[in-house]
Amino acid sequence: MDKPEITQAMINAYDEYTHLTLDRRSFMDKLTKLAGSAGAAAVIAPMLAANKASAEMVPANDERLKVQDVSYPGGSGEMKGYLVEPKEASGKLGSVIVIHENRGLNPHIRDVARRMALEGFVALAADFLSPLGGTPENEDQAREMFGKLEPAETVANAEASLKYLKTLPSANGNVGAVGFCWGGGVVNNFATQSPELKAGVAYYGAQPKDGVPNIKAALMLHYAGLDDRINAGIEAYKKELEANGKSFQIFVYDGVNHAFNNDTSSARYDKKAADLAWSRTVEFLKKSLA
Repeated sequence: MDKPEITQAMINAYDEYTHLTLDRRSFMDKLTKLAGSAGAAAVIAPMLAANKASAEMVPANDERLKVQDVSYPGGSGEMKGYLVEPKEASGKLGSVIVIHENRGLNPHIRDVARRMALEGFVALAADFLSPLGGTPENEDQAREMFGKLEPAETVANAEASLKYLKTLPSANGNVGAVGFCWGGGVVNNFATQSPELKAGVAYYGAQPKDGVPNIKAALMLHYAGLDDRINAGIEAYKKELEANGKSFQIFVYDGVNHAFNNDTSSARYDKKAADLAWSRTVEFLKKSLA
């Protein structure tokens, strides 16, 4: 069987399913109509989803890194996370909270934390599903859990993650955050609440509903050109940031989809945009967290 064509309508249907309806049966029905048959839909669905088997750019046993699963006090209970540090560093390092998508702390996000550590940061991939027992293996189950999280508790756990990073002997006390999808929205909300956050990078994250005047962190906001759902809020957010004199940069990557940075999702990953956004992110964080 030839490799099936993946259309924008299919990608939009998957985005609707994973972010709005969480109704897999309806998604597969729609995908079957778009693909022309149930067999084609069965082939295409995994291509739209993330593939855990391709989740490593940096091996978990990379000898340049010290990696460990950690627990620390959260806003109202224990938080779990994945801490990664360079083994050899000259002096103390800036720290970065890596905030996952609505799939939870999965192999891809752990890999992103390792990539961040290789750039010269202490990286903490926090599991924001910790209040509900932690990230499950099943991604559909994980997505359903996000609706049970309290936004205020999530921000409190982000602040607790920041406090934890400040206690580490290898860290210089300057903390930033980078988040993807759901995590990008968390970065935006966290920035409105935290006086100590130095820098926030939100990849295709929902804009905060209020609190922009309280933002202290410098922001870098990455958006996908084809992501109409999230992009609908860009202009209002930009105007409010400008009106309040905030330090921010906005980049829109034309012709790419939501989740363009996720290299485990072959249908949506865009290497050119991902590489450019990553280089901008690292440069920004190095400057902000020195």
